[in-house]
Amino acid sequence: MKFCKKYEEYMKAQGKKKLPGVGFKKLKKILKRCTKQPRHLDAALLTDLNNHTCPQHCSVCDGTFFPSLLEEMSAVVGFFNARARRLLQMHLSSGLSRCAIWFKAKLKGNHIKLTQEGRDLVTYAIINAIAMRKILKKYDKIHYSKQGQAFKSQAHSKHIEILQSPWLCELMAFHINLRASNSTSSRNSTALFEGCSLLLNDGKPSLCCELFDSVKLDIDLTCAICLETLFDPVSLACGHMFCYICACKAASVSVVDGLKAASHDQKCAICREERVYEAPVRLEELHILLRRSCPEYWAERRKAEKRERVKQTKEHWESQCRLFTGI
Repeated sequence: MKFCKKYEEYMKAQGKKKLPGVGFKKLKKILKRCTKQPRHLDAALLTDLNNHTCPQHCSVCDGTFFPSLLEEMSAVVGFFNARARRLLQMHLSSGLSRCAIWFKAKLKGNHIKLTQEGRDLVTYAIINAIAMRKILKKYDKIHYSKQGQAFKSQAHSKHIEILQSPWLCELMAFHINLRASNSTSSRNSTALFEGCSLLLNDGKPSLCCELFDSVKLDIDLTCAICLETLFDPVSLACGHMFCYICACKAASVSVVDGLKAASHDQKCAICREERVYEAPVRLEELHILLRRSCPEYWAERRKAEKRERVKQTKEHWESQCRLFTGI
């Protein structure tokens, strides 16, 4: 079965949920209407076209194909992030907060229910990621260009690449934590991922997951600032992950003020993108996973972090007292 048909059947089965998706058939029709498709080209001309953009005045390139795909990608990623955030909040919440979430969502709150909802979310994310990849590949094939790949890079910079979502990383950690904490029930439930695991290579952890249709995720869990395993990990708007205290140092703010106090011109330590500290995501499930998997490192790092936080807190309040007294 071709992927287009498989995708349409999947979205049709989700019809009652009214999930946003990629208009696969609509985008393929747009490509077919393009009258500037070069045909029967010799090798020399094909090489020349590969080094240029699509032909001028192409109806596809002039604002039909890419704006439609951009809008659909934004809707898919927004929906996935919101649902994943709600699911993980339910799993991590406690007391009255947990009860309120359960009653609002009309869920029982057991492990099997959480696992099933997580699996559905992961399937939704992956199949839409594959749909986006295939339609962009078809665009490049028709136009003998590399604009589809360029658009994929732009989508990543706009934070609408679904496989780069920090919430997907959190769902992976959630699955492993759930499997470890309730191994008996997890045997009877459907796994979120096939072959999802935390790997330790020379003491350096990484999340690895093999998905269908040759999609593979391999997420390095080393902080690019301190070059150690992530501790109290946080994901910035650009998708890069750091230790929370390292991210605060990079943003020139104290842990007391927090990342949201960072100025707009502060840049990510890896990609140098600005305005990435405005909505950081605390990766609590990943933190729990690393605490369980690296207990000795976690205990040592916790002591060091505690000393640093006490030091910064003391300096913060000393400076506030000096400002108040005018010294």
